[in-house]
Amino acid sequence: MVRRSPPDFAHYLAKKYMRTEMLPTAFCPGCGLGIIERAIIMAIDELGKDLWERTVFVSGIGCSGWIPVYFKCDVLHTLHGRALPIATAIKVCRPELNVVVTMGDGDSMAIGGNHLIHAARRNIDLTVVVANNMLYSLTGGQVAPTTPQNVYTNTTPYGNFEPNFNLMELMKAAGATYFARWTTWHFVQLKNSIKKAMEHRGFAVVEVVSQCPTYAGRYILGKPDPRDFMEWFKENSVPVEKSKEMSEEELQGKIVVGEFFKRSDRREFAEKVHTLIRAARGDSG
Repeated sequence: MVRRSPPDFAHYLAKKYMRTEMLPTAFCPGCGLGIIERAIIMAIDELGKDLWERTVFVSGIGCSGWIPVYFKCDVLHTLHGRALPIATAIKVCRPELNVVVTMGDGDSMAIGGNHLIHAARRNIDLTVVVANNMLYSLTGGQVAPTTPQNVYTNTTPYGNFEPNFNLMELMKAAGATYFARWTTWHFVQLKNSIKKAMEHRGFAVVEVVSQCPTYAGRYILGKPDPRDFMEWFKENSVPVEKSKEMSEEELQGKIVVGEFFKRSDRREFAEKVHTLIRAARGDSG
């Protein structure tokens, strides 16, 4: 296979942080995952302090699993739904590292659902970026745990009759200590929340409602143009504070965005593990 030379117009951030010899990415035109990639890179670049050298990315299977493979750093591209236990092992063994996990909505809430719940329960110090495009894109547009009700997909030709997950409510109940949700249209807010998630000591989740023009555009929006998707995000997003004044009927079909909660009352998991190890060894230091 012949590798194409990186384009001369590659952005300075791409040259600094990405494997430019692998560009362009394998993402479909108009996919939101490129926006998420840039938000992650800009967040780390703005935090500075040699954070990139201390960062390890872990991802699962699916389109979102390809997000970090283009990054010029340590990356583990793991099994479907199993990114979190591997990331947990890294963080427990090397607590000084900045461990970032990228997953899709199916990778995190379907096959990886139990791992997600228990990572939140433990409050392990991970930054988890969940790309939610509301269905399974890599395998052909099948229904997913986040597919809105009554939506037609490749596997729900008569409409989806299952209720969809609200990741915020799931994470709050499970014990996560930071949660934010944005769409790819809210780029600056997304980047800033990723920064806060990386600085937060505990299980931090940033959900990104992302466009998949290839399948979600066809099935959910009825428009395959990514520009229509971005406009839909803009027009249908409601800030979390404003949503508290709205009824359930008014919120139907809306995407509630913002920073939902941040807690500091729970001790971080890896810290507890190493405290126990020191106590077992009789080390009081």
